[in-house]
Order: sequence, then C-alpha cells, then structure tokens
Amino acid sequence: MTPLDEETGSADATRLGVWGLGAMGEPMARRLLDARGSLTVHARRERPELTAAGARWAPTARELAAATDAVLVMLPDLPQLEEHLDGPDGLLAGVGDRDYLVLIGSTSSPVGVRELAERLPDGIRVVDCPVSGGEDGAKAGTLSIMLGGDPADTDRAAALLRPCGRPVRLGPLGAGEVAKACNQLVVAATILALGEATELAARSDVDPAALWELLGGGYAGSNLLESRRDKLVEGDDSPSGIAGYMVKDLRFAADIARATGTRPALLPALRSAFDEIVDRGLGERDIAVTRRFTAERSAD
Repeated sequence: MTPLDEETGSADATRLGVWGLGAMGEPMARRLLDARGSLTVHARRERPELTAAGARWAPTARELAAATDAVLVMLPDLPQLEEHLDGPDGLLAGVGDRDYLVLIGSTSSPVGVRELAERLPDGIRVVDCPVSGGEDGAKAGTLSIMLGGDPADTDRAAALLRPCGRPVRLGPLGAGEVAKACNQLVVAATILALGEATELAARSDVDPAALWELLGGGYAGSNLLESRRDKLVEGDDSPSGIAGYMVKDLRFAADIARATGTRPALLPALRSAFDEIVDRGLGERDIAVTRRFTAERSAD
C-alpha cells in the first residue's frame, strides 16, 4: 500500500524508518505503521509485536538506512545517534550517495543539531522534530510536533509525521529544539508546583483528589494535571515520563538562555530541584515523583 498525503492527496512513496523504540518511539512507530502499511524499525532489541504487525526489523543502522529514504530518530539524545553513524554497520554506510532525510525527534541541543547537520555528507537533510504530549499523546496520535529546518524539508517531515499528531514548522534548523526547551521549562515548573501543592494539601488534611477535581477546572488546570492527577493523588510515581530526563532538558534551556542573553529567574531554581531529585535516587521515577520529593525534603 502506498499512503496518500492527507493534505495534497498525492502518493507518498517515501520508505520510512524509525530508530529507537522506547516509551515514545514504539507507539509512534505503531501509528506510522498503521497509517502507511509499511515501516522499517531498529532498536537495541527487536520488538516481535511490531514485526508481527507488519514492520520490517533492521538489525543494524546500516540495514535500516539501506531499506529507507527517511528515518525518524527517537533516541535519548544526539550521542546515541552519532555512536552509530560511521563504520561498516553505521547509518552512513547504508545511505551511500543517495538523498536522505534524518528526522531528529530527541530532545537535544539546537546547537548540537546544527553542528551535526554540518558534519553530515551532502545529500543528507536534517530536520529537528521533538514532540510533546507524552506516551498518551503518542498512542493517541495527538502529539505536538515541533519542526525546525528548511521549508522544503519540514514540509516533507510534516507529511511523514502527521499520523503521530500536529506537526508545525517553527523556524530554521534547531527551532524545534528551542521550542521543546521552552515546553520543558513549563512542564518542569508545573509538575514541581503540582507535587508541592498535593503534598501541602495532604499535610493540611485536605483531600488531594477533591482539591484537583475542583481546581482542575480553573486556572490551575492543565493537560499535565489531567495526565498526572491520579499519580499525584495516589503517590504513584512508577515510571512513565522519567524525571531524570528533565535535568538534560533544563540544561539545554539554560544553554539557550545564555546564548540569547536571557536572565531567567525560575529556570535556575528548577534545575536545582531536578538535580536534587536525581541526587536523591529518584531520577528513574515518573515526573509525578515531585510529590515524594517534597515529602522527603520535608522530613529531612
């Protein structure tokens, strides 16, 4: 089956791959496979459920590139990509002299993305496309997809990624990563406030469930509260969106602040708080761990 572009109705013969099948990559791959009818995937270990659904498994980055014209990279950061670019089994060996599109979906440094693009051979185009919406959004196909790159490249990326959510071009290469840093700044501030407020209410004999049922319809309401309300109320911080990743994300936000001469008041406090979360051994927990973090600090 050759999928049609939803906006233009033209046939899209691009062979697409997904590299990285973690909490976000796997459900995005499912959405893309369902929409396109074919997909090649690569990760540290095979996903039999995806291959059973029709995806083609590529054991190496070279084989992934050889079987595709574009790849969505859903790895934690750029070093995991760069580690497998060169060498006989690297991505570049599979690309050869063809034109090829690399879609970087990781939350990374915008400067790092631009530097990587400059080092790649002619013919390899790069678009940064970090996403927001969590696992729920990835499964539902409602992600916010932040695109940075040349207009022609981002138009193509938008057509490829539309089954996963709403792709929007925000500017030149790196703009998507700037937008994601801004997003993570707001998410970090919100989840820390929600954790502190939930613990404060519980210690004051106020029912947190009733509190958020009431306040969720007002200015305190947010998609994040809707997503994490039960976890916060129940004190459940089993892993979903890992808190430790926020350290990296906030570091990128601080790098952008320095580069633009911005002097934020909140960002340093958030970096300190999430550094402390990791130092306390809570970094592998869900971001709803901010309630437990507040309780632990209160007991010190």
